[in-house]
Amino acid sequence: MGLIWAAAWLRSFGIGLMGVVLGVFLYRDGFSATAIGGVIATGLAGSAAATVLVTIKADRLGRRKILFVLAMLTAMGASPLIFHSRLIFLAPLAFVGMLNGMGTDRSAAFALEQAVIPALVSDEKRTWSLAWYNLVLDSSGALGALAAGAPLLAQRLGRLDLDTAYRMLFAGFAGLNVLSGVLYLCLTSEVELAPVSDPGTRGAISPETKSTVRKLAGFFAIDSLGGGLLSDALVSYWFFRRFGIEESKLGVLFFAVHILNALSHLGAAALARRIGLIKTMVFTHLPSSVFLIAASLVPSPRWAVALFLLRESLVEMDVPTRQSYVAAVVRPEERTVASGVTNLARNLSWAVSSSVAGIFMQRIALSAPLLLGGSLKIFYDLLLWRAFRHVRPPEER
Repeated sequence: MGLIWAAAWLRSFGIGLMGVVLGVFLYRDGFSATAIGGVIATGLAGSAAATVLVTIKADRLGRRKILFVLAMLTAMGASPLIFHSRLIFLAPLAFVGMLNGMGTDRSAAFALEQAVIPALVSDEKRTWSLAWYNLVLDSSGALGALAAGAPLLAQRLGRLDLDTAYRMLFAGFAGLNVLSGVLYLCLTSEVELAPVSDPGTRGAISPETKSTVRKLAGFFAIDSLGGGLLSDALVSYWFFRRFGIEESKLGVLFFAVHILNALSHLGAAALARRIGLIKTMVFTHLPSSVFLIAASLVPSPRWAVALFLLRESLVEMDVPTRQSYVAAVVRPEERTVASGVTNLARNLSWAVSSSVAGIFMQRIALSAPLLLGGSLKIFYDLLLWRAFRHVRPPEER
């Protein structure tokens, strides 16, 4: 478990960093809001394609091998940023490298780790283990977001050219992912799925599970349509354009965001033990969307930041509970498929909505993605509550 956490920590640090700097860097490099949204969407589409690979092949090819390959591809995805490539080169490498501008780790490796961790603990410890795992991810993402101010700091204190500082930052991002890949190679066979008598049945799921996973994937897709409009890169860009908040301050803001996210995971696990997984998911997620919509409407940067932080203190409480719920309502041998399908639905929706978020900002209103994203998330909460409030995991029966 420790190696998984360490590798995930390194990966999430880079993602937290990229979530803050990607949109601002591309804007400084001459990209329009539409192009920025397109790059983010392309990276998410690559992540979705990788999640398909994980879903179909991970248990057969070996989970350790797949995790290593994913880390190496992510490292390669930084190359067009290091060399300031134009869109024609950036887009395909963003796809292959699964460039993540969300600021939150929702990668193919993330989906696979969700299938691995529940198998290492009991049902009673499943939610807590996933909560600690997500705390590791978000605390690392917080430090990554804080590091986003490094290029400006290097320019001001070290008299380093801003362009060179950004190149060094992206090279460091690549190095983190290489190291993460090395850690995955050190994992033991305990993370692999137990052998089956008939290898041809591996990956097959029951009709009941298909129905459950299909519904969950549909609802998660709606949630992610809203989430794709709200990537850290675009929200950071929104604060930069609307209130003139520069990268160093944005780094501090998103550091606080990820710290709140991280702490909320433990709160979610404690709350779920008292009221159940579904209630925790809905009753914390819905008010967070109300705070987001309010943040997009207020004219004061202080109020916008305050409401945004309130939102972030709640919005991630559905993450470990959602992961635990998906793992709980399927059999152990179905978890890779269930996790892969539900995460694939999320990634595809993120890619679709991210591709139009920049267009909304440029042609409709700068705050349009925040308003629409919050509304879609509220709709998702209501649908999830209606469909699954009576479907309980084993530990709640």
